[in-house]
Formats: sequence, structure tokens, C-alpha cells
Amino acid sequence: MPVTWYFDFISMFSWLQWQSIRELATRREVSLRPFLFGALLKQMDQRGPAEIERKREFTYRYAQWRARKAGIPLRFPPTHPFNPLPALRLCIAAGNTVDAVGAIFEWIWAHGRAADTAEALEPLAASLGIADVRAALAAPEVKAQLQAHFEEAMRRRVFGVPTLAIGDELFWGADAHAFAMDYLAHPDMFAEGEMARLGALPVGLSRI
Repeated sequence: MPVTWYFDFISMFSWLQWQSIRELATRREVSLRPFLFGALLKQMDQRGPAEIERKREFTYRYAQWRARKAGIPLRFPPTHPFNPLPALRLCIAAGNTVDAVGAIFEWIWAHGRAADTAEALEPLAASLGIADVRAALAAPEVKAQLQAHFEEAMRRRVFGVPTLAIGDELFWGADAHAFAMDYLAHPDMFAEGEMARLGALPVGLSRI
């Protein structure tokens, strides 16, 4: 089954799952799909966790706790939420490789550096072989590829980041990684018993 990872550099939980995704990519092909989480929220008419005051504080502390427990370095950038478009475009311009994705994640979340402008990303871009970062981020083909990732995520009905897609199934969140790996090893697990019944469970009450 094809495996695709949808993520945004704005998401600290994407960083927390990245360690597992990178390891998975050493064993099988994983398609990396950076896309703009804010555009997804707008499409779904929802607010992100960082846009809800008390949820924002909890989310940041929970992420820090998760990182500490997992032994993953986590230092928040100077501001959050921030505009992730420059980082997303840099990723595409640098080839959207495992090394490029890892370098950008580390820049933001391991070292706590700003990634919301071309100027802030200039040293990182140079290390990725991009001399003119402003031109790279403004390239029409880079913008088109990022938009294509977003449209693909919409077609697949991705509803959050990070999301690991295995075949037609979506596994949302860094904390669902073990669940996704179990499904990858046992792709028939949703076809039997209570798992199968849950796929067709009727809606008893809707607020829409």
C-alpha cells in the first residue's frame, strides 16, 4: 500500500512524528507532502488549537511534555503561530527530500529559529544549496507544487496535521503512529468485528 505523510512545519506535532517518519522512510517508500495547514482550516471553517486561548497554552505544554518523555529536542520558535509559507516553499525548492525536510524541522523546532520570512531562512537555504532564497520562494513552479499538495490533501479528505495516509486510510496525529504501523502490518484489521462496525456506525445526533 502507498504511504504518504501530510504535514506542515507550523505543527510541533509534525516535528514529534518526524523522527518516526524518517525511520520508516529507511525501510519503505514514504511520499512527503508539505502543505499549508491554515488553508485546510479555512476550507473546513475551523480554528486551530493555537487559535483558542486556553487550548493554545495546553497544547504547547503538552507538546513540550511529549518531547521530553520521548527524548526529542523541542524549542519553540520566537512566535507561534507563525507564517509557515516560506518554510513550506523552501522545502519544495530544496527538492522535498528527507534531508531537506529534516533540516527545516530542526531549524524551527530543535533550535527554535524563525522561519516566517526569506531573510530568516537565508542561512538554512544556503546550507541546502539555494543561493537566492527570495527567487526560490517566489518561483511559480514551487508555488504550483505546494498548491498541488494542498489539493491532493483535500481530495483525500485529510482533516489535520500530521496525517499518515496508508492506502485509503488516514491516521491523524503523532500519537497515532503506533496505530498506523499496526495497520501497515495487518491491513485487514478494519475488516473484522467491531472495527468493521465502526466504519458504518450511524450518526445519532448532528449539530449541523
